[in-house]
Amino acid sequence: MAVRDLLLFVAVTVISSSLMALTARGNSEGDALYVLRRTLSDPDNVLQSWDPNLVNPCTWFHVTCNQDSQVTRLDLGNSNLSGHLVPELGKLEHLQYLELYKNNIQGKIPAELGNLKNLISLDLYNNNISGTIPPSLGNLKSLVFLRLNDNKLTGPIPRTLVGISSLKVVDVSNNNLCGPIPTTGPFEHIPLENFENNPRLEGPELQGLAGYDTNCS
Repeated sequence: MAVRDLLLFVAVTVISSSLMALTARGNSEGDALYVLRRTLSDPDNVLQSWDPNLVNPCTWFHVTCNQDSQVTRLDLGNSNLSGHLVPELGKLEHLQYLELYKNNIQGKIPAELGNLKNLISLDLYNNNISGTIPPSLGNLKSLVFLRLNDNKLTGPIPRTLVGISSLKVVDVSNNNLCGPIPTTGPFEHIPLENFENNPRLEGPELQGLAGYDTNCS
């Protein structure tokens, strides 16, 4: 009888610990997303289901989780949202897809997005995002799609992006970027049309003939 009670106690303890860990993680991710919600203007109420009182955000519309209740997708493209991105997005450590294209988002790209080590797709195109492309995006070693076109971005294309071997698609057209276009690493296969309509870009980088760093800000 004592052995059975001990086994039952151990089982309950393990389950309770797992639930507590799940709740803590869910609250952390939910808190991060709710910060984003409070920052965004949402005239069509697409974020109406984002209730901060729930254990985790996996029941919210436009949020996808894996079997461990970890947020893996945020699908808010073409949702008539305006406002700013928030640094708290960098806390969604299991996020694979960040889809915020075709909105009216302004402000800068938070450097904290470089913490999203599992990110596969970063789609922020067709917004009004300004400022520079954070060099920290070079930390996204799982990134395949980087689409930042049709914004108001300035500054150079960060050299750190050259080190993302998984990168297949880069589109930064229709901005106000400056400096040379990288030609090594994944950029070797990116078509030049994905850089067009940046009046201050200087053309492809000349390997061995010119330095990458220029007076570009």
